[in-house]
Amino acid sequence: MTPLLSSTGTTSVEQLGEAIADIAAGIHAATYQLLVLLHEFDERKGWANGFLSCAHWLSWRTSIDMGAAREKVRVARVLPNLPLLGGAFQRGEISYAKVRALTRIATPENEMKLLAVAHHGTAAQVERLVRAWRWCERREEDEKHLSRFASCRVEDDGMVILRARLTPEQGAVVQRALEAAADQLYQESRDAVPPDRIEEEVTWDQRQADALVLMAQAALNRGLDRGTAGDRYQVVLHVEAATPSRTGSITSWS
Repeated sequence: MTPLLSSTGTTSVEQLGEAIADIAAGIHAATYQLLVLLHEFDERKGWANGFLSCAHWLSWRTSIDMGAAREKVRVARVLPNLPLLGGAFQRGEISYAKVRALTRIATPENEMKLLAVAHHGTAAQVERLVRAWRWCERREEDEKHLSRFASCRVEDDGMVILRARLTPEQGAVVQRALEAAADQLYQESRDAVPPDRIEEEVTWDQRQADALVLMAQAALNRGLDRGTAGDRYQVVLHVEAATPSRTGSITSWS
């Protein structure tokens, strides 16, 4: 560690500045080591001896604010997946403030570009970039959510055409369900007795169609079908021909 310099007139302003920068870099590097140890401590559940979380333990043990403790634990968890940012942080090239902000948006794919921003921008500029980045991501997610749809139409030959556009999360759920249903149909077809007539080999697309029907049947069997509005609201007409003055009465229910 660089020794503390005297504040006497023999020390130049430039020397003081360099000493401050060196000590700050050492603090950044030490903070990196702290987060490495914190990550291992968290992984090994060292806090699970009466504390609700690692952040609660850290706040108690190091006397820092709970919000700051949560942020340190969050950064400690994601930093191992970001070797470029972590390496620069370890060398004391970038501050914890910049790392804390960038780890909210950094991925292994974009961390090289973000590292360049961290090297050339101030902590305040990095924070503004992260806020703008997250705002754009939210707008993109909102646009995806609003563009979702599903349509169903019947062609002249009676075949039904389904078309849908789903968000990535919704699509992942449907894809997983289709794969599970298709796998079930495949297993059943292997155990089934061959039919009397020769059938053509089932293609993947055909199996996907059968899987979609299986998903719909499973949903209906679980009580999803509550009937249409016409089924729920009925009008029953009772006709009594014996008395001319009482030709009928109407009873309705829902």
